[in-house]
Amino acid sequence: MNIEMIETFLDLCETRSFHQTASRLGVTQSTVSGRVSALERALGCRLLARSRSGTELTTEGLRFEPYARSLRLNWTTARQDVRGAGRAALTMRIGIQHDLLGDQAAGWVSALQNAVPEAALYVEADYSTQMCSDVMNGQLDLAIHFTPKAHPDLYFETLGEVGYHMVSTEARMLTDVSPDTYILANFAPAFSTTHAALLPSLSGGAVSSGQNAVIRALLTALGGSGYVLWQTATELERNGQAYRVAGAPRIAQPVYVAVHLRNRHRSAHRRLLRALKAHLGARDTVPGQPA
Repeated sequence: MNIEMIETFLDLCETRSFHQTASRLGVTQSTVSGRVSALERALGCRLLARSRSGTELTTEGLRFEPYARSLRLNWTTARQDVRGAGRAALTMRIGIQHDLLGDQAAGWVSALQNAVPEAALYVEADYSTQMCSDVMNGQLDLAIHFTPKAHPDLYFETLGEVGYHMVSTEARMLTDVSPDTYILANFAPAFSTTHAALLPSLSGGAVSSGQNAVIRALLTALGGSGYVLWQTATELERNGQAYRVAGAPRIAQPVYVAVHLRNRHRSAHRRLLRALKAHLGARDTVPGQPA
C-alpha cells in the first residue's frame, strides 16, 4: 500500500467519478482504476462499486474512509517532521485569508512567533475553501479565513471580525453614490449577503472583486465608490485619494480559524488561537476610529 492509493481513494470519495478524479490528479483513468484495485487487494475487500449511474462507496469503503483520512494526515505530518526545521522544535504551516494578510504580514508573523517561539513558521495567503481543504489534508496546521467549510475532521473557532467601510472618489453621501461607478465587493458569502440586504440598489455593480487590494487599485485608478477594509479607508482619506461615505453602513466580516480536530487541544495550537484573537482585536481597534 502507498500514499498514492490513499490519495486516489479519498479523491474518489469526493468526486464519485473516475474521470473527474483522473483529471484532478493529472493521471489516466486506468491509473486510477489500477490504484483502487491494488488498494482493494491489499485490504481484501471492495471499496467502490461502479455502475451506469456512477460510483458509490461500498459498506467497506464507508468504513475505510476515516482511516484513509487519518493515514493521509499521519503521512503528511511524518514527512514534514523528518524534513526538519533547522534548530526549531517543530514546523507550523499557517494559511491566512488574502485580505487579512495583505500588507500586514509582519504583524501577523510577529504575533505567531511570539505565540510559538519554538516553531519554524511557514505563512501563505489563500482563500477559505482551499485552506480548509489543506488543513483537512495536513498541508496546513492552521487556517485563518472568512468562510468555514464543514468537515468531520475540522474544528472551527471564531477569532473576531474585521470591518469594511465604503469610500468614494466622487460622493460624500450615500445618496450621491452612483451605481454606474460602484465597484461591488465580494469578499465572502457572508459579506455579500449582508451587502445585498443593506444596499440592494448597489448589489449589481458592473465591476466586482473579492480582494481589498484590487478594489483599492480600481478606486484610485478609475474612481468610483466601493467597500474596503477600514485601515485602507483611513489611509485613502489621509492621502486625499477618497472620502469615507457618510450614511453607508459598516459591514462586518467574521473571521474564523480552522485546525484539524486532532490538534484542537494541543498546547501550541491553543497558544496560537489566543495570540491570534488578541492580534485581530488590536489590529482592528484604533483610538478615535470606528472598527
